[in-house]
Amino acid sequence: MENTRRKFLNSISMLAATTLFPLNSFAFNSNKKLRICLIGTGVRGTSFWGKRLVDEYNEILEFVGLCDINPGRLVYGKKYIGANCDTYDDCDQMLQDTKPDLLIVTTVDATHHEYIIKGLKFGCDVLTEKPLTTDETKAQAILDAEQESEKKLIVGFNYRWSPYSTKIKELLMNNTIGKITSVDFHWYLNTYHGASYFRRWHGYKDKGGTLLVHKSTHHFDLLNWWLDSDPSEVFAYGSLEHYGKNGPFRGENCRNCEHKNNCAFHYNITKSKRDVDLYVSNENYDGYMRDSCLFREDIDIYDKMSTQIKYANNVTVNYSLTTYSPFEGWRIAFNGTEGRIEASLDIPYHNEIKVEQAEMHSKEMEQKAMDDLKIENIIVHKNWNDFETIAVPTERNGHGGGDKRLHDKIFISPNIDDPFERSAGIRDGVMSVLIGIGARNSIESGKPVKIADLTELKPMANRIKSS
Repeated sequence: MENTRRKFLNSISMLAATTLFPLNSFAFNSNKKLRICLIGTGVRGTSFWGKRLVDEYNEILEFVGLCDINPGRLVYGKKYIGANCDTYDDCDQMLQDTKPDLLIVTTVDATHHEYIIKGLKFGCDVLTEKPLTTDETKAQAILDAEQESEKKLIVGFNYRWSPYSTKIKELLMNNTIGKITSVDFHWYLNTYHGASYFRRWHGYKDKGGTLLVHKSTHHFDLLNWWLDSDPSEVFAYGSLEHYGKNGPFRGENCRNCEHKNNCAFHYNITKSKRDVDLYVSNENYDGYMRDSCLFREDIDIYDKMSTQIKYANNVTVNYSLTTYSPFEGWRIAFNGTEGRIEASLDIPYHNEIKVEQAEMHSKEMEQKAMDDLKIENIIVHKNWNDFETIAVPTERNGHGGGDKRLHDKIFISPNIDDPFERSAGIRDGVMSVLIGIGARNSIESGKPVKIADLTELKPMANRIKSS
């Protein structure tokens, strides 16, 4: 058991910002489990950072406190996670009472900074869900707090860990097509998954920072990691043309809407017992409705986004995000001095897609065993040569297998060297959100935004590694 704990400590060091944690980073000994507090008992907090940790790693950790502003969600969350601990509506009180080793933050994006800073100032390490935060002022405050603290901040990125993303990284690391010069990257959210963001708190800029921050931070982190460089300048366009005030009709929520028989976007939340127990049953505490009308007049985020990114190593990227595509998937192309790499996932006419579009996102979020294996292709085309098709075994569950591999790296095999450098720390978290923040600022100003003007971090042509 002591060996397992040491592995855990080493795994956390691999996820640190730019320096390794000392072995005494966490204040527990051979007779004491790692003490964890979780703030934010929504779907991601209770599942990936809650129940899965209890189910898979209960030998070395224990939850000592859960916190949320909604008392009903707390009761449900505690039961769902399987935690035997006290619950709180005040983070400061929870920290004082429980004295955790690690605080996990899975609240609304705009409040991440508040709890990250509280945890660091209290004297515990902090792990936050993506995105790190929602604007440059909060990002700088987090950087300041971590520099002043003896503890560390960890950012959880899972897309790096999927086998398909890793294969792309391997090809680029091996200079398969020479020096990369430009990239085309397009992400498509279908009318089920894409629409869901506009039903929830993500539809408000002051809660999620727009999807350029909440959703695209995943994609921007992949770009930073694949290209092994920092972004230096961003220019973007974006608008709200499909959802929000553009809808033909609107109501309070899907359950009570008089237009549900005529609305192609109607969503019956009562079909999901999990969503009913977690959200619907607890609306009376804070008024939050998971199935709010996606045509609400006050939605103020973009539903179509196009961004140009210039990197410090002179690579240029064209990126777009669509939120009302008929299918869910993505495609990317890397142009190099010696050829081109093309990759894509879930494009229905490329492969026989057996999962219904309505189930795509829920399948991706599942934390079950790897039981949905399939083969996806990457195309490598060398100049003056025929293209080569590389077959990559992939899976759909848990963000393409990334969720499980991220946890296993932390808790099972932290001492094994990772040639792909998939561990992410605070600099990775900041650089990913700064692209989205810069893009949003560019849309609002109509001008390009230099990344170096947003925080103290200066873009590097060769990305600073996290370990």
